[in-house]
Amino acid sequence: MDLKQSAKDAARVLTSYLTYQAVKTVLSQLKETNPAHAYWLNAFSTKEALQDGEAYLQTLLSENAELAMRIMISRQHIAESICEFLPEMVVTGIQQANMEHRRQHLERLTQLGDAEHAVESELALDSDISQEPTVDSE
Repeated sequence: MDLKQSAKDAARVLTSYLTYQAVKTVLSQLKETNPAHAYWLNAFSTKEALQDGEAYLQTLLSENAELAMRIMISRQHIAESICEFLPEMVVTGIQQANMEHRRQHLERLTQLGDAEHAVESELALDSDISQEPTVDSE
């Protein structure tokens, strides 16, 4: 596993997500201050794919540089605000999620074990009943 490549891929995905968050933030601001620009940006954002934040911004720069700059500033601000505690949150979140998955898996195994034991007990009881001698009433 190439850890450097994994880190680059994670950074690219996070950057695109922060671009998406910045677009949401700017759209929210524009709805209050300039509804016409908000409408235009919303239409642009539904037409252009936001999955690749860098490609989105490149296209937006050619269409409306002012809004692109505003989104880039917002994205940078969001990134600076969350970067100090993000690594710890990711690690803690993964640890907690893994623990929860393991707990649920153990519960399923335990329930299956109990169910199998109950079936085996029932089968044994049925076989005991069928093997008991019967008393003929005369």
